[in-house]
Amino acid sequence: MRALFLQHDPGSGPGMAGELLEELGYHLEVVGMSGRLDDGTWHGRFPDPLDHDLIVPLGAVWSLNDRTQVGTWIDAELELLRRADAHGVPVLGICFGGQALAAAHGGHVERAPRPELGWIQLDTDDPDLIAPGPWMQWHEDRFVLPPGALELARSSVCPQAFRLRRNLGLQFHPEVDRRVIERWLDLGGAQALTEVARAGSDPATLRGHADRFQAPRREDLRRMLTRWLTEVAAEPPDAPPPPRRSAAAPGVRR
Repeated sequence: MRALFLQHDPGSGPGMAGELLEELGYHLEVVGMSGRLDDGTWHGRFPDPLDHDLIVPLGAVWSLNDRTQVGTWIDAELELLRRADAHGVPVLGICFGGQALAAAHGGHVERAPRPELGWIQLDTDDPDLIAPGPWMQWHEDRFVLPPGALELARSSVCPQAFRLRRNLGLQFHPEVDRRVIERWLDLGGAQALTEVARAGSDPATLRGHADRFQAPRREDLRRMLTRWLTEVAAEPPDAPPPPRRSAAAPGVRR
């Protein structure tokens, strides 16, 4: 089995998602786009999604609406996501990737009323699929769900997860561990530190929470991937979504 990761910038690697998929028997192929944080230009070609069993578009430091940064490749990526959907290839969109998934199918992306940065608890309708967290967030934009999508989880700022046929879109970062946090802080430099401070946090807090939450979130992600791939993504492409479950008790990366 082959999983295609779309890595939009040098900080947005597969992380724990890649590790767990390898444990589940997937061979990873990573398409890296821009190698810089200040220039999203990329003139490469995407692989055919039909050559893969799973597509995972990852996060990005840019907004989906910033054509000066993503304009050389975003239309081709959206077409890739639509082609995958048309042929029943499941897509797991993470943060910017979840926004791209929504936009590809008739939703859109807009500025959130406030950024979310740090480890945030979710209100989830299906905790066996989307655990309440807390999950790592680093975004200023949010997706508006496409027609026919089923919202699965949310925060006070925006929807956090949706299902559309075999596709699963997430606004949060389930792949993040301490190594990813360190890479984001290192690559982001002064700008990252400014964003963290504006969110009322600091690098030590982010690192401490990453250490504290890594093990339980890894198991939550393992359960998410296993259930999604064996139940949701294995259904016929035109199967209707299950009825919404009752809500569980409440307990810039994009």
